[in-house]
Amino acid sequence: MKIGLQLPRFHWPGNPENISKKLAEIASTADDSGFSSLWVMDHFFQLGGAYGNYDEPMLEAYSALSYMASVTEKVKLGTMVTGSIYRHPGILIKTVTTLDLLSGGRAMLGIGAGWYKRESLGLGIPFPETINELMGRFRENLMIAKHMWSGTDTPFEGKYYKLDEPLCRPMPLSKPHPPILIGAGGEKTTLKLVAQYGDAWNWHLGAHPKAPGHSEGSYNNYRTRFERIGRLISVLKEHCKSVKRDFEEIELTLLNPIELSEDAMTPEDVIEMCEEMAGLGIHQLIFNMPNDHEIKPIKTIGEKIIPKVKSL
Repeated sequence: MKIGLQLPRFHWPGNPENISKKLAEIASTADDSGFSSLWVMDHFFQLGGAYGNYDEPMLEAYSALSYMASVTEKVKLGTMVTGSIYRHPGILIKTVTTLDLLSGGRAMLGIGAGWYKRESLGLGIPFPETINELMGRFRENLMIAKHMWSGTDTPFEGKYYKLDEPLCRPMPLSKPHPPILIGAGGEKTTLKLVAQYGDAWNWHLGAHPKAPGHSEGSYNNYRTRFERIGRLISVLKEHCKSVKRDFEEIELTLLNPIELSEDAMTPEDVIEMCEEMAGLGIHQLIFNMPNDHEIKPIKTIGEKIIPKVKSL
């Protein structure tokens, strides 16, 4: 079992002046503490609800990842996850390739269809009129990633995107390319895309009852975790069979909020969660924490949790 860290907020005491210093401290501590991966959301506005008001500080994801690459040495870096409509796919692949090169081969392409209409329209990014268009653009993004990272510069022509000369030079250091992690929970369409194009899959575990501040729906997701996650894995296995893909090639990851503190979760609570999910076949749990800026929770995971779960 591997452990990752997602940073969903930058609204820390002393911001915005201290954002760069605190971000570097969080990233370097996670790297030193044995975290396998480090992620930021690919959003331009905050999400609301437990994460904070829509107008709270939010950094552009790939600039933040490039900055964190400069203060880390081992941890993998990616977005959880990029909305496929936010950037032209040719530019997105060049961006992730650049991150991979500058980080020494540590980039991952985390990608999903996209959903946050408010930020799209707020910044003038066209939002698809129909779900068919949204999913069609998502599929073509994945096809273009594979196409460009194959080393070819032959034209790509899809329904939504046309690239006359999709040149990607230099190629990424990661071989055969930076791993593609797909955030997906749709049983008919998006999980099939994981089987066709994904090196890793991510979905939401839900909020532990001792992780305060999250919605009732998130708690309900956690209560039904065994049935819900088990079913999604079974569906993904069936899609792999249908496209003749080896299911074992896909890393299974889950995202969930935790809070390590005297009034919330203990390291033992987190270890138990890891043991449960390892039993379902999950390879990596990726946590986000409302108190990550305090640094101590990151160190606690490195000292008391990662050594206990790495053999699961």
